[in-house]
Amino acid sequence: MDAFYASVELLRRPELRGQPVAIGGHGDPTRRGVVTTATYEARSFGIHSGMALSVAARRCPQCVFLPVDFTQYRHYSKRFKQAIAALAPQIEDRGIDEVYIDLTPLAQDSRTLAESLQATVLQATGLSCSLGVAPNKLLAKIASDLHKPRGITIVGQADVPALIWPLAARRIPGIGPKADARLQALGVSTIGDLAAREPHWLAQQFGTRYAAWLHRAAHGLDERPLDLDPEPRSRSRETTFERDLHPRRDWQALAGTLADLSRQVGADLLRGGHRGRTVGIKLRFADFRTVTRVRTLPVPIDDPALIRRAAFECLARVELTRPIRLVGVKVEELAPRAALAAPPAPTGGAAPDATAHHTAGARAARTLPLFDDLERGGR
Repeated sequence: MDAFYASVELLRRPELRGQPVAIGGHGDPTRRGVVTTATYEARSFGIHSGMALSVAARRCPQCVFLPVDFTQYRHYSKRFKQAIAALAPQIEDRGIDEVYIDLTPLAQDSRTLAESLQATVLQATGLSCSLGVAPNKLLAKIASDLHKPRGITIVGQADVPALIWPLAARRIPGIGPKADARLQALGVSTIGDLAAREPHWLAQQFGTRYAAWLHRAAHGLDERPLDLDPEPRSRSRETTFERDLHPRRDWQALAGTLADLSRQVGADLLRGGHRGRTVGIKLRFADFRTVTRVRTLPVPIDDPALIRRAAFECLARVELTRPIRLVGVKVEELAPRAALAAPPAPTGGAAPDATAHHTAGARAARTLPLFDDLERGGR
């Protein structure tokens, strides 16, 4: 979908069409928050997802800021997916605004199918989308981003040298900022540069497994089938603080937020009937550096107290010396609860003290019942 959240908002506020609009947080650039998405007019000023609202306001003083409304976004997400399923039922759901579709069983040519899908989505939702049509998921994903908004890009395997190789290497899904920086340092800027490198050279730089994937991706090769299983892979919650929290002076606020996010994720899992084996946290510091820590458990869990305990164990592995802007909790490796044995109940094991100061390699502890006092507003 094209600038999905912003496009939904423009349905309700058509007078804003053609103006720079950014969606994020409370819709107030004087408060803490980040841009979730922006109209293409706003993007021309350099505004992008993940940017602080205050920074976006400085880049474009005339930008209109709106708060997020996930109820509406989920509503339109369901509508556009139902519209697609009426034409092409083999769909892999990739989140609120994106799907993969298998067009192989359908008789029409690719261009006709793509135009029909666009028209169907527009009629059902009033929203536009862009499509990439290709022999595999990797090329389809890259192609879908090439001519936004309202684009249709058809790429065959023979088109890879002309259409794909001139693109920046980071356009390959799976090449993140760190890998891209490493490739740039090695003189690899484009996908074509990457395709020209020998597999053994890539293995020396990145290791055998990742190098093999890089080599195949650069040549447009991808054998992954569509995942038609709608089961979610993770559940997460995060919050951006109104002001940066000092890891010592504001420890109670930080600990209380982490505990609250753990409860919310646990409630999401219970509501969806899932348990997960991996618990992780995300911290974003005042300088926007982001760190993550994860812990894989012996058995899948959905108990908020166990999620909280694992989250604080992850927190203890972070050197907390700088102000904190954002904190998040995630549970991954989900599976339906009905297919799993019951996890052990909490037994009052160790949990971090709300008044302790965390540093790398050091952790104070209290029991879970005492930690509950913090959540009720106690010490």
